[in-house]
Amino acid sequence: MKKAIQITIDESLLKALDQDSEVRAKGRSAVLQKVVSEYLRSSRSVAIAQAYRQGYGKAGAPDLEGWADERTWPAE
Repeated sequence: MKKAIQITIDESLLKALDQDSEVRAKGRSAVLQKVVSEYLRSSRSVAIAQAYRQGYGKAGAPDLEGWADERTWPAE
């Protein structure tokens, strides 16, 4: 289920958004929904990496640098 919301956005940012080809093809809502989904996935990935660091501590901690973006499987 989708819900309409009202947001405030800087005019220059909105103008730039409206000039984007993907926004023109799919609409603001679709593009903003995609951006929010990507943000939440990234944020969760960072939180998980931080939890690993905290759980393992400095001694014996695995090297997690650079792995935050490796959260998806390659396309088959």
